[in-house]
Amino acid sequence: MFGLQAKSGLCEDGMRSLGEICRVKGQETNTLQGWGLVTGLRGTGDSDSSATSMALSRMIQLMGGPIGLERNGQLDVKALGETKNVAMVFVTAQVPRFGAQQGDLVDVTVTAISAKSLEGGVLMLTPLLGPRADNPTVYAMAQGELRLGLDGPATKATIESGAKMEATVKTAFEAHGKITFVIKDDVASFETAQLIQSQINVYLDQLPSLANSPAAQRLLIQPGGEASYARTQASNGKFARAVDQKHVEVLIPPSFANNVVGFISQLESQVRITLRSQSQRVVINEREGIVVIGEGVEIAPSLISHRNLRILAGGGPTLVAVDPQANPTLQSLADALNALEVPTEDLIAIIKTLQKKGDLFGEVVFE
Repeated sequence: MFGLQAKSGLCEDGMRSLGEICRVKGQETNTLQGWGLVTGLRGTGDSDSSATSMALSRMIQLMGGPIGLERNGQLDVKALGETKNVAMVFVTAQVPRFGAQQGDLVDVTVTAISAKSLEGGVLMLTPLLGPRADNPTVYAMAQGELRLGLDGPATKATIESGAKMEATVKTAFEAHGKITFVIKDDVASFETAQLIQSQINVYLDQLPSLANSPAAQRLLIQPGGEASYARTQASNGKFARAVDQKHVEVLIPPSFANNVVGFISQLESQVRITLRSQSQRVVINEREGIVVIGEGVEIAPSLISHRNLRILAGGGPTLVAVDPQANPTLQSLADALNALEVPTEDLIAIIKTLQKKGDLFGEVVFE
């Protein structure tokens, strides 16, 4: 039996708030990263790594510990002996999409480079930098006892709230007097972008003395070629512009210049978008073994032969007959396979083949 769901709730034409189907550009997670040392391992560390020995020697030196020097002035890493209880690791942390303030704590992920296991280890104090190599800013410091997952590899561990932010990370969602709404992938299309543009303009046009006021001429807009266009659009009550199937730009009205957060909140909660039926969509999550089939997805009459199965979709003498009609639905095929206790991976393989042949009339989305 496979994890099959008949998609019904979202197949109906439905009204959704702007905040449900969009996010504001700039609200993305940011990755912090750095190299560190894990100590306290049970002989599963980097016993033959000269890089680990060098890093450990340098850390001991910086902390004022006793470490000898060779005749050439270099650190005497050989004096440390084997470092099988120490491992060099890669450390990462995710800053939430809403940013983080100095002093906030974020979770840390630690992965080994050559150690066999990180079980029982403790991460030494590690500086975390931003994703750009040319930016030396230390955004956070990470340390703490490692916790291994129950089912994960022994070379990957986490530290809950293991990094303290040393610098504030803010999300910049306003640029040149505009904000940009990013449409979620599951509803993104040119039609959706056009609907959002239209509904935002209608909503703003209904606000008292906003869209058609002379003050719209004083919008904080990017100088240059866009200025004339933007002024014209604002004076005509057209603050929103669909850029493509994923992005809609919105000019910030003068009355909201000092309250951009309130402007965004108002749009996200008050603007409603009526989406067209998504019944002709199949959503597949291979990792979880879930297939969600819209009720309107049809397939061409086909003879499907897969492993020890022969199925005729469209009727006729065969092992299993599915919907003896001109264009059977994918749901009826899935029901037939489900009755035969066909594994999920086989259903997914059949759907992929039907899509590749052009015999599946609908959109297939992989999560």
